[in-house]
Amino acid sequence: MDDAPTQDFDPRDATGGVNPWLIAVSVMLATFMEVLDTAIASVALPYIAGSLSASTDEATWVLTSYLVANAVILPASNWFALRFGRKRFLIICVIIFTIASFFCGAAPSLGFILIARIVQGAGGGALQPLSQAILLESFPPKKRAAAMAVFAFGVVVAPILGPTLGGWLTDTYSWRYAFYINIPIGVLAVFMISRFVHDPPYIKHAKAGPFDNIGFGLLAVWIGCLQVVLDKGQEDDWFGAIWIRWAVAAVVVGFVWFIIHSLRKKNPLVNLRALKDWNFAVGCSLMLVFGLSVYSTITVLPLFYQEVLGYTAFTAGWVVGPRGFGAIAAMPVVGILGSRIDARYLLTFGFMIFGITSLIFGNVTTDISPTTLLWPIIITGFALSFVFVPITTQAYGTLSNEQIGNASGIFNLVRNIGGSIGISVAQTMITRRADLHQHDLANSIPRSSYWLQQRMSSMTTYLGHQTNPGNAAAASQAQLYQQLGHQSLLWAFVDVFRYIALTCFGCIVLVWLFRRIKPGKKAPAGAH
Repeated sequence: MDDAPTQDFDPRDATGGVNPWLIAVSVMLATFMEVLDTAIASVALPYIAGSLSASTDEATWVLTSYLVANAVILPASNWFALRFGRKRFLIICVIIFTIASFFCGAAPSLGFILIARIVQGAGGGALQPLSQAILLESFPPKKRAAAMAVFAFGVVVAPILGPTLGGWLTDTYSWRYAFYINIPIGVLAVFMISRFVHDPPYIKHAKAGPFDNIGFGLLAVWIGCLQVVLDKGQEDDWFGAIWIRWAVAAVVVGFVWFIIHSLRKKNPLVNLRALKDWNFAVGCSLMLVFGLSVYSTITVLPLFYQEVLGYTAFTAGWVVGPRGFGAIAAMPVVGILGSRIDARYLLTFGFMIFGITSLIFGNVTTDISPTTLLWPIIITGFALSFVFVPITTQAYGTLSNEQIGNASGIFNLVRNIGGSIGISVAQTMITRRADLHQHDLANSIPRSSYWLQQRMSSMTTYLGHQTNPGNAAAASQAQLYQQLGHQSLLWAFVDVFRYIALTCFGCIVLVWLFRRIKPGKKAPAGAH
């Protein structure tokens, strides 16, 4: 396809003369803190439920309330940045997030922590898009791949390190320290942002226009209902529950109305016209599928170690933690290659490697050791950086600086929605495929089978010597049923890993819909 047109770029407009790498570290701290907290809270959930006298189902609202508030603010962040100034709004968000983190850790009841999590989610919702927009504008195009590698550290590595750190803090101290850890990071982030980050001229002179109340309300309705449906759908048998049907109807009506409203209104809260840019539209589509496949893998693999192999959350976190080393090792490589090689080749490589490692995960058995999948896990982290960084540079490569702030909110929202859908689909598949495999395995072995009768006889004899002989037959049947369920669950995870591999291979087709952008040299059309 044709190369995108370009113009000259002066990074001093966006950096105020500050070294862009200082800006990168400043905003990366805020992003890392926000993403890390989401992963840590998920590990501490059972402990939060026990400490606050709540059920596990009730405690899941600690995650849901945060995600809903986060997702609603995320695409609206550009309006707030124009209204209050991007630097000022970013500092306000970090302060809100940090203070709310303290109240989450000090919460005496479930209701209190839910309110604190909503406030925390509202503060954290703008951190990712604002950080990404600042990074992209602070670096010339030939160095944007390296800048996105730094941003990827917060977005990709934090969810990987989160379970390990969260498990250690919870086991060693208390679940409350999973929130208190944000306080020193937040203080440092506020200091560095206030000192090194500056608003570019177009932000200083921009007018936000009146607040789009209708657009914001519609955004809250469809995102909130979608998140609740994804979180609770499997528990209530999806469309078998009347309330889910009504919630899905609200999602559809709210989403369609939101799109129509945003396209017709002169100054909407979220300007969807950015999707008219071909590369950005393809990038959003690819990011949605990326969230479906990659984030489900990050979630499913620790679950495999816990539910199939019986590892603790902390041990499972240690086993999958080396993925972070792979991601960190790839970042300088992607940063260098991104300014020299067509990003579509890097994306193809990343998705291909991720698909191959998913196929390797799809050959697991119950006999593996903690180190059996060490190299595939490390390579998965390596592939993640080759996916996330080029997608970002390609999606924003033909947008002007003035469009990046609004586009970043849309882009990050799409990624989060893709991740939520992917995790929900994976959990549903594990539950339902396990039932299917259990049914098939049970039907494949008739009760009159010689192997089954011999196995039950030997187990009954053994258990008769260990326990009450009268209960030995029932105990042997219970153990065989437990093994049946265990094998069925194993095959369910195998199915999920294989479907993820197919999705990754399918993404390669979408990659080549991108229009080619020459690495480095000049900025996208309209940038200044």
